[in-house]
Amino acid sequence: MPRSDPASRPPIAWLRDYADVRDEVRQMAAPATMTAVGSDRYGPPEVLRARRVQTPSPRPDEVRIRIVASAVTASDIYIRSANLPARVQVPFRVMMGVTKPRRPILGFVFSGVIDEVGPKTSRFNPGDAVFGGTGFRLGAYAEYRCMIETDSRMHGCLAVKAANITHEEATAAFYGGLLALQYVDKGQVHAGQNVLVYGASGTSGTLAVQYAQSLGARVTAVCGPNNADLVRSLGAEQVLDYTQQDSPPPGAAYDLFLDSVGRSKSSPLKTACRRALAPGGRCVSIDDGDLELSSPRLETITALVEAGTLTPVLGRTYPLDRIVEAHQFVETGHKRGGVAVSVQPP
Repeated sequence: MPRSDPASRPPIAWLRDYADVRDEVRQMAAPATMTAVGSDRYGPPEVLRARRVQTPSPRPDEVRIRIVASAVTASDIYIRSANLPARVQVPFRVMMGVTKPRRPILGFVFSGVIDEVGPKTSRFNPGDAVFGGTGFRLGAYAEYRCMIETDSRMHGCLAVKAANITHEEATAAFYGGLLALQYVDKGQVHAGQNVLVYGASGTSGTLAVQYAQSLGARVTAVCGPNNADLVRSLGAEQVLDYTQQDSPPPGAAYDLFLDSVGRSKSSPLKTACRRALAPGGRCVSIDDGDLELSSPRLETITALVEAGTLTPVLGRTYPLDRIVEAHQFVETGHKRGGVAVSVQPP
């Protein structure tokens, strides 16, 4: 919540507020060192190591977040392993590090509490619960992280977290919510359309099903047999099992085919569904462009979650000291919803 302009308030009230904030910050004083997880080389999950590092202090234009939860996403797997298609290897290594990760602390997604604000910030107060992503600077696998308040691919974005979900659930709302809203909006979905979500049981797929349904679309979800009941409960009118079916129902025509798993994963059903577009229909993939780091979109996600329109799905939660296991599980490609990492108590 933005702080009020001191010039618009009586001096004594401003001084009283300042004293309250100062005392609150002192009570929440961060330790001199913190636990953080990183890697000194690209490779399998086992390259991840926890260590003690100096706790960062915010610059005048930064806020510091006491991180409660992070996540293991597809982006985290790619950054840790550098296992990417040849066409993006060069730009990836230029940005992230040629022979090893340039950033000593990994992790992209976070949810936590503002514990200190710089004098040139205005959007947040100490004690605000926030969620977001760190951008290319990473650093979310740690107990504290400093960030500027403005959005950018390099520095990330953050917004106030929905009050009716946990910090762990908020990590799924961030990553899956941004992807779902970005690409459903790109598909220009409106009431009465037929939308197919391929990979409907993942972090972004579960939220895409809900978001498209909230716009009045009739949603067909594609997933494995163990997740059929889940996606039906989220609003899918029809469920297709990619392990058993090679084609959609006769006469099916989709106004939007949303690929929420990316082009590297395929099946006969996926190929057939892509061909079953209605006249003027669109194919949209999460591989189409970069994830847009937008705090206004995060604020929309918060509003939709608090209204009950969107419910982030969390499949598993691991403590920070089992983050290697969390990465191993996500690499299997069979997760349900998001995978969170509990960093420290709220």
